[in-house]
Amino acid sequence: MKNLLFLFLSLTSTVLFAQIETTNRVIKIEATPDAPTPETKSPTIESAFPKINLPKVTEEKDPKFSMKNLPNPEPDTKNKLDITKGDGLLDYKTDNAPKYFSKEKKASDEYARDQNLGEINVSYTRVNVSYRDHEAVDGDQIMVLVNEDIIRARVTLYGSFQGFDLPLEKGPNKVEFIALNQGDSGPNTAELHIYDDTGKLISAKEWNLLTGYRATFVIIKD
Repeated sequence: MKNLLFLFLSLTSTVLFAQIETTNRVIKIEATPDAPTPETKSPTIESAFPKINLPKVTEEKDPKFSMKNLPNPEPDTKNKLDITKGDGLLDYKTDNAPKYFSKEKKASDEYARDQNLGEINVSYTRVNVSYRDHEAVDGDQIMVLVNEDIIRARVTLYGSFQGFDLPLEKGPNKVEFIALNQGDSGPNTAELHIYDDTGKLISAKEWNLLTGYRATFVIIKD
């Protein structure tokens, strides 16, 4: 009995192992050498846009064109511009030089003397004395004295007025201008203005002196 049971178990295990081996088999399929392989082609895209020709930056010059071939116009002499006659808006005087560029008076012997510029009577307590070079501004210099006292030792005359306020004493007040030089040309030239205490011009004089001579003006206070 034991032998039969052992034989039965042996047969059963043999059948099971056979089934397991059958289920674990790997089936290999080999490709036949005559089978054609598919070819892959890359798609081609054809452009549907036309070709564009870019414009040129510069135009081609005509080989026949030349500046020499241009007509030579005749000069317009009728409408020629003359700047000395102005533009019709202002009157131009080209023959007159500005005041400060005019020629100085000639230093003749007639200026080799002292000059009396006159006198005035006033009732003010003070006046303003102003002077300037009214001809060519060429470095004229003067000394100024009041009643024999030096109040300006050396003054250079310019084109604009300069001066001082003068307190007046009762009676005559003598103001003297001595020419220290004659500048670069001509005599020592100047314009003298006297103003009252309100700024009103009450006297205007001029002098032309050679070096060392003087011009005198007297202001008499009542």
